[in-house]
Formats: sequence, C-alpha cells, structure tokens
Amino acid sequence: MNDSLFANQVALVTGAGQGIGFEIARQLSLRGAAVVLNDRDATLAHQAAEAIQQEGGTCLAMPGDAADEPFIQALVQMAVERFGKLTIAVANAGITLFGDFFDYPSADLRRVLDVNLVGSFLLTQAASRQMRTQKSGGRILLMSSVVGHQAHQQLAAYAMTKAGLEMLAKNLVVELSPFGITINAVAPGATLTERTQQEDPTYSDVWSAITPMGRPATREDIANAALFLLSPFSGHITGQSLVVDGGWTSVSPLPDLSNMDKK
Repeated sequence: MNDSLFANQVALVTGAGQGIGFEIARQLSLRGAAVVLNDRDATLAHQAAEAIQQEGGTCLAMPGDAADEPFIQALVQMAVERFGKLTIAVANAGITLFGDFFDYPSADLRRVLDVNLVGSFLLTQAASRQMRTQKSGGRILLMSSVVGHQAHQQLAAYAMTKAGLEMLAKNLVVELSPFGITINAVAPGATLTERTQQEDPTYSDVWSAITPMGRPATREDIANAALFLLSPFSGHITGQSLVVDGGWTSVSPLPDLSNMDKK
C-alpha cells in the first residue's frame, strides 16, 4: 500500500491508545488519513496521538468511554468539525474478562456486552448516519476474534460478543450498501500486544507452539488486514469476516490458562 492511499480520508478509531488499535490508527495516518484516536485512558490517547504526529501523521486524541452514547456522538461530531467529514470508522474498543461460565459475575457480563457489542453498534450507527448524510460512501470495520469462530475456555461472554459483531456486519449489508458504505470485520487470533504480553510473559512461546505458522500475529499483521478492508482495493467486499490467525482456527488447540491472571 502506498503512502497516499488514504489521502483525503478522515478516520475514527476507538480503543487505539496501544495495541492493534494504535497500529491501525498509525498506518491510516501515515498513509494520508486524518485520524481521530480514541482511548478510555487519557494518557494513552494523548501519548499515542503525539507519537503518530511525530512520525508526520495527522492525528487528534479524544479520550473517553467508547461505550457511552453521548460520547460516541461527540466523537463523530469532533471528526466532522475538525476535518470536515468522516469516511472511515473502526470500532476497535473492547474488553476481555475471563471467567468460568458457572460462576461468571453478571457485572462482568454486562460490561463485556456494553463495551464490545453496544459500543460497537452505536459507533457504527453514528458513523453510518454521518456517511449517509455526506452521500459519498464510507468504510466501517468491526473487530471480532477467532473465538467468535472456535470455542475457548473461560471466554463464553467475550466469544458471544465477537460472534455477534460478525453477524452485525453481515446484517448491515442490506442497510448500508444503498449508501455506498461497506462494513466488514477482522477476526484476529493470538496477537502480540502490550496487554497480552503483560498478562502472560509466556504468551509468545505458548501461542508459537500451537499456531501452524509458528508464531502469534504482530500488530502489523492485523493492521495490514484492516487497512485492506478499509482501502479502495476492497470496494466490492462487504459483510465479510477476515480471520487472521496463522491457521489456528484450522486446528484449534487450546492454551493452558492455569497460570494466567484471569482479569
């Protein structure tokens, strides 16, 4: 992809203070897009935006809760006020709360549903309304997971939300296509991020051993897939879910979680 591929595009990426979201925001910005970068952690959001600016990208930090409806409306409004339009929205914000199904707290269930499903739905709704008004189409990307395709212990609630996001992308084809808006999902497998490595220092070794390609994904691996679905090269692709997992879902061996901090 060339460095001007996203010239004249305005993107909004939630949950982008670090990890996959940050890399998607970074790559979009370095390839010409103006990016509004959101994270619930204000320090992370501002540090991430500043890092992108130092590389020469156009990036504005807007910290806040991407599951809060008034804030989501403000995010979209900020993008339009500062950059004149909104053409790309990436609903990347999400949380993972492990727990045994039989004892899973209802408070954890509601928080996972609220952030992963409700927040993504509302961002998609607000962004697509703006794109419809602009009458120039757009791209929306939802962040799913391989556990939306394969069972994984202690992730029943999380997996349910990720499968739901993929159905949302499929269903909205009939709603959004008349306005030139595509909507797709990326389903990452095990990925090396700050969070995954902090939670489990053996993460890379464990997933390297059970992934057919011999390693977990990098942030760049997932961002490359995301950028394809957000680019002009995918103009006739909508309602699809792209799995990026080094082949794990073909064999699906489960990691040992016995020594992991479940929260």
